[in-house]
Amino acid sequence: MLRLRKALYGLRQAPRAWNSKLDATMAELGFTWCATEHALYTRRRGKEELVVGVYVDNLIITGAREDFASFKAEMAARFQMTDLGALSYYLGIEVRQGSRAVTLGQRAYARKLLERAGMANCKPAATPIEERIKLSKQSTAEKVDTTCYRSIVGGLRWLTHTRPDIAFAVGYVSRFTKDPREDHWMAVKRVLCYIQGSVDQALIFPKSGGSGGGELELAAFSDADMAGNADGRRSTSGVLILLGATPVAWQSLKQKTVALSTCEAEYVAVATAACQLVWMRRLRGELTGIEPRPPALKVDNQPAIALAKNPVLHDRSKVPLPP
Repeated sequence: MLRLRKALYGLRQAPRAWNSKLDATMAELGFTWCATEHALYTRRRGKEELVVGVYVDNLIITGAREDFASFKAEMAARFQMTDLGALSYYLGIEVRQGSRAVTLGQRAYARKLLERAGMANCKPAATPIEERIKLSKQSTAEKVDTTCYRSIVGGLRWLTHTRPDIAFAVGYVSRFTKDPREDHWMAVKRVLCYIQGSVDQALIFPKSGGSGGGELELAAFSDADMAGNADGRRSTSGVLILLGATPVAWQSLKQKTVALSTCEAEYVAVATAACQLVWMRRLRGELTGIEPRPPALKVDNQPAIALAKNPVLHDRSKVPLPP
């Protein structure tokens, strides 16, 4: 019987063994594991401030340029590694680092998706989805190729990593992947037509800080529809979190419960936004070492705001307490 000294690539225990090895190495090098986001490590040593992001065996380093060399030398002494230089392409996301801003986009990926769907030369649309559209799983329209539908919708979901403007539309058409019909496919094509007209759209992160050159502030916006789902009468929550003027997190998802009023639907969306905002604030504090100021949470529903300030239980806002 032989005992291996290391995990074999492709076996179930290999990812865990690699993660344990990398985690031990980062701790040995003086890095602190980020409790809020487990894939991040930080190191503050004198004037040095480094943040390392981990995705399997790929590392992204950010910080002062003069601190990179020492960290790369430390890692090269322990692992066989390849230095790819400044970040330019990562997991389908194009990164352009200019003198004034860093831009994240997926132009090439969007082009490939349009070609795969056979819509490389389609007419652009002004919006990603029709206003007040109502689609149902009980549709009697003609069936479409399920594999093709799931492939395109899956590609659209990956595109939402840098496109918050299509988050709701993509989430909506994703509800019909089990048994897609012709009217569902037409909604997907509408999203693709919108992408055709906005293929160069990207996220821009200015290097100069806030609009006044000061500290960037976190702010969140939340919204919800009322019984927008035609099948289960559930509402949809929408959340957008900004750092300065740039979106850094967004979410569009069907609520888990059936709201009895607009106030309740908005309140559920506010709770979702608050959870994301608290997590984002904690993460920012760990990365910078500075306790950030309380962020702003903006809601456009007065009853939901009043309920958040004074959670009085009544018929339209009762929430069952856990046992």
